[in-house]
Amino acid sequence: MKSTLSAALAGSLAIALATAAHAGPAKAQPGADKCYGVAMAGSNDCAAGAGTSCAGTSAVDYDPHAWKYVAKGSCEGMTTPKGHGSLTQM
Repeated sequence: MKSTLSAALAGSLAIALATAAHAGPAKAQPGADKCYGVAMAGSNDCAAGAGTSCAGTSAVDYDPHAWKYVAKGSCEGMTTPKGHGSLTQM
């Protein structure tokens, strides 16, 4: 029982550390635009606004506060079920 509890705690700690290490913004991508409202849940590169966090933490698809790097000049032409991508936070 004691070893099972220790293993469970060690696993939980490893997951927490991995999540914390990934929670910052994605590395800057020259030649790309930050496009708001186009990222799928868990695939955002970072975010802005109340209740949001950073890379990979968006809980909903097409969050208007979360951005993802896209090819320069392509953001506003992207269409999602919630509208178009935006170069500024929506």
